[in-house]
Amino acid sequence: MTGVPAPRIPYLPAAVLRTTLRRAAKPVLRPPVPVRVQRAWLDAFCAGLPAPAGTTATDERLVRASTAYTTADTDPGRAVLLLHGGAFLIGSRRTHGNLAGALAHATGASVHLLDYRLAPEHPYPAALDDAEAAWHALLARGHAPSRLAVVGDSAGGNLALALARRLVDAGGPAPAVLGLLSPWGDLALSSRSVVTEAARDALLNVSWLSAAADAYAAGRRLTEPGLSPLRGDLSGLPPIVVQGGADDVLAGDAARLVDGVRAAGGEIEDTRFPGLWHDFQLQVGVLREADEAVGALGAAIRERTT
Repeated sequence: MTGVPAPRIPYLPAAVLRTTLRRAAKPVLRPPVPVRVQRAWLDAFCAGLPAPAGTTATDERLVRASTAYTTADTDPGRAVLLLHGGAFLIGSRRTHGNLAGALAHATGASVHLLDYRLAPEHPYPAALDDAEAAWHALLARGHAPSRLAVVGDSAGGNLALALARRLVDAGGPAPAVLGLLSPWGDLALSSRSVVTEAARDALLNVSWLSAAADAYAAGRRLTEPGLSPLRGDLSGLPPIVVQGGADDVLAGDAARLVDGVRAAGGEIEDTRFPGLWHDFQLQVGVLREADEAVGALGAAIRERTT
């Protein structure tokens, strides 16, 4: 089986979802709403987005607590480490199970969704250290790097890119491919889209991103490559597949990443989806374009992890 299974209910129009996010999400994801409230709200908001039918979720430990998503067609040799988004402050296995399950169907791999440590309780480099430990745990289980992918959305895309850089610099095995969904590559928020798309993005508030970056950095310079991998060395990285909405506040980060990787001689492909917002793939199973995007990412991962 390839692609994402048909949803249990009819798809919702993008305009309906855009309005819902503007009214229900954007007012919550902003200062001064406490982080604990944002975490509880996101858990509740995502509770209505279960993994697709035919998905099995199994709790496990990859140094940290995680959940493995598989299907009847899962190839036991192929695996994906999924690093969730949430501006390093929020998000969990409860918020990204639908995306993990859809990826399990689309990739034919076991998808391992990691509960890495969050700021402000655990600032940088805690989340990145957890991602690296999970990577090595998958290797210790016998997974070949050539059949391993790392996928991250938003802040998780930052972690995926920073992890790949750390692994390459250490001279160890790196993932066969990176999948980056609306990646946040520059915590200094210097991309032009932060200004031009601020009003159009249905989900993100720039003020929230700025506060989250400060909480994660905990006094470090936001331009440090470990915090903002877009500002670091982009040579020698694994092949990268990038996706995002054209109305994404962070669309400029993806564009700069594409230019930087290509200038460094790397392989990267980028797909923009007109009229869509930051991290729209989280609406997989509800939004037709999200299913198409996840299906395309799954096909790219299959091709590079054979």
